[in-house]
Amino acid sequence: MTADSTGQRALIRVKMKNFFVCSALLIGGFIAHGLAGGFSLALALTYLGWCASFMAVGAAVGAGWIPVKSTGLWTGPVTLGATAVLIHLTGGPRSPCFPMLGSLPFAMAIFSPDTRLPTVLASVWVVASTVVLDVMAGVALREMLMHVASFGLLGAVAIVGGQTYRRMSEAEKVAQQERLVAQQERLAVLEQLAESERRRVRAERERAEVDRLVLVGQLAAGVAHEVNNPLAFVKSNLGFLERELRNEGGPLDVAELRDVLAETQDGVLRIQQIVMDLRRFSREMEGGDEGLVEDAIHEAKRLASVRLRGLGDMALEIGPGLPLVRLGQRHLVQVLLNLLVNAADAVEDAEPARRAVIAVRARQVGGGVRLEVEDNGPGIPEDVLPRLFEPFFTTKPPGKGTGLGLALCREYLSRVDGSLHAENRPEGGARFVLWLPAVGALTSAAA
Repeated sequence: MTADSTGQRALIRVKMKNFFVCSALLIGGFIAHGLAGGFSLALALTYLGWCASFMAVGAAVGAGWIPVKSTGLWTGPVTLGATAVLIHLTGGPRSPCFPMLGSLPFAMAIFSPDTRLPTVLASVWVVASTVVLDVMAGVALREMLMHVASFGLLGAVAIVGGQTYRRMSEAEKVAQQERLVAQQERLAVLEQLAESERRRVRAERERAEVDRLVLVGQLAAGVAHEVNNPLAFVKSNLGFLERELRNEGGPLDVAELRDVLAETQDGVLRIQQIVMDLRRFSREMEGGDEGLVEDAIHEAKRLASVRLRGLGDMALEIGPGLPLVRLGQRHLVQVLLNLLVNAADAVEDAEPARRAVIAVRARQVGGGVRLEVEDNGPGIPEDVLPRLFEPFFTTKPPGKGTGLGLALCREYLSRVDGSLHAENRPEGGARFVLWLPAVGALTSAAA
């Protein structure tokens, strides 16, 4: 069942109830009238016909024989006629029921709010009935004119009031329709915003993937070199073990064999660690919302070591008791690795050539952790410094950078109310300063 049909059935039930209630009130009115002024056959027939007509119309509306909007055309004439007869039987213009004529147009306006015709006909009928009743009772012309003027004014008020109600009802329908349209438009806009947000999240994820894979690509050459060294002595040690085992009859130096085996295992573990770090870093990040700074520093150092190779040294200064920070572990590693690779690139391109000295410092400050990544490179040109964190801005040659790394780093930190800025060291080189809020701590400014 549709909403329209449900509403129509509810309206029919209300109309039926109104007619049956009115029939009950008419019966009560007949009893009260008889107790106050005496019963008569004519009076009883008038009330009985009036009551029966209301019940018949109510039943016809319930059965669907009479449209709801046309009920006034059926009950109106009955009400008007019965009221005129009732007034005539109870004393004409002197009847206590005579003022009821003035209420009939309002009753018609209430029972037939959707059309003006019943109210207009009731007003005309009231004026005509007033004239007939006054003439039959021999009322003076002056008094008759007063009656006509009074009931005519009431009829006009009922007509204007009904018209006002219909206009207000139409205006409310229009306003409701406009509200519905506006709500649908808002829902459409919200859906568009949600879709835009989904696309933004996908684009951001793709940006992060691009930057991370670029970092992996930059580390690739170093990985080959870093893996080649332990592979070389693993291969050499295996050859030595094979020769020793083939030396039949000769004495075996067990301690030396153990040392060689331990050295071989160290080489294999080194290769395994490199592969694990790269594989974990290169896959899509789905980590939580918390990070361990010390663990992230060590992981980033291991990954960056394949880029540094023989460029120089990396020093770590990690304060005790560093708290958990709000940035997820994967993002934290990516930020630090990005800064370390940039530092290695800066020192490698420095003129004159120098040995790299890269330092990472971490200490607890207020409600968070302050991190510093320093290098002894040429520093950041003053004209580049204001644009350093702009997306796609890079001073590296084609193939060495996308211009996304630092922009993403700052974006990751800003999302958790952290900060990242760059400055030049007085003694030369660049310094990147990060501040990360601790988990559960109120946001505060970086120290």
